[in-house]
Amino acid sequence: MGSKKDGPRLSVELGPLKLKNPVMAASGTFGYGEEYTGIIPLKSLGALITKGLSLKPRKGNPPPRLAETPAGMLNAIGLENVGIRAFLDEKMPFLRKAGCPVLVNIFGATEDEYAEIARRLSEVEGIAGLEVNISCPNLKAGGSLFAAEPKSVFQVVSKVRQAASCFLMVKLSPNVGDIVPVALAAEEAGADALSLINTLTGMAIDIKTRTPILGNITGGLSGPAIKPVGLRMVWQTSQAVRIPVVGVGGILSAEDALEYIIAGASAVQVGSGHFVDPRVGSRIIDGIQEYLKTQGIPDVASLVGSLRAGQDLRKSEA
Repeated sequence: MGSKKDGPRLSVELGPLKLKNPVMAASGTFGYGEEYTGIIPLKSLGALITKGLSLKPRKGNPPPRLAETPAGMLNAIGLENVGIRAFLDEKMPFLRKAGCPVLVNIFGATEDEYAEIARRLSEVEGIAGLEVNISCPNLKAGGSLFAAEPKSVFQVVSKVRQAASCFLMVKLSPNVGDIVPVALAAEEAGADALSLINTLTGMAIDIKTRTPILGNITGGLSGPAIKPVGLRMVWQTSQAVRIPVVGVGGILSAEDALEYIIAGASAVQVGSGHFVDPRVGSRIIDGIQEYLKTQGIPDVASLVGSLRAGQDLRKSEA
């Protein structure tokens, strides 16, 4: 899985964060890592991103909280988590032994909450960095999402950056009119990298009862259905920012991961794919390595942003 000395080079760099390969376990579908013990060697992953964490424990939304959809799934978990105190006491002892970089996904209801949890985690041994989920309602701004417009993105990311000196990756929402100004605001505020996309807002209806299938009515759509949107946004964003971009959304195979890398992603995250195949991360790592061998490409980093399109494609075929 990318460790053979005579094979293609799979290691990548996300600014100050170095990964042995570009495949990360995304937040939300991989729990706290311990749930996959005995299923996949965590040390084989490029990185592991924990379930979203808040200052205080959250019970999440009422059930039903999951619904299968064509080529994907809806979730309305409601960011259920154990809270920072239990996380540090009960989850970190295991995560320190994971054998791969551990990033903690964080969120809050106010800028101060984001800053406080970032401050408390930034110096914890065994945490390689933070992923900031800004797809949350800003309670002090009337419930609008932090990710909704560049100004609020800049403000919350700036607060987190001031509170934490560690590696900082900001996870962007696709539920915006134009992703580029939002990405530029996060970069300007001090993000080391960007991950995109988070889930698309959707819903499902039971026509027999004429009621929503999800207890929360709406939820986040993930899976293969959103991959075209993720690819487009990664391609747009990677051309606009100077910091690394990490692709997320509908990755179930090495081919999916390679599409994101060619579009401009320096690394990828695998999310809902874990529900289809818990060993999907290992399979994708092996598939990327095999592709590089077959194509005679010595280094996966050389594929990043290598999309041949428009004028570049016409020139190469002339």
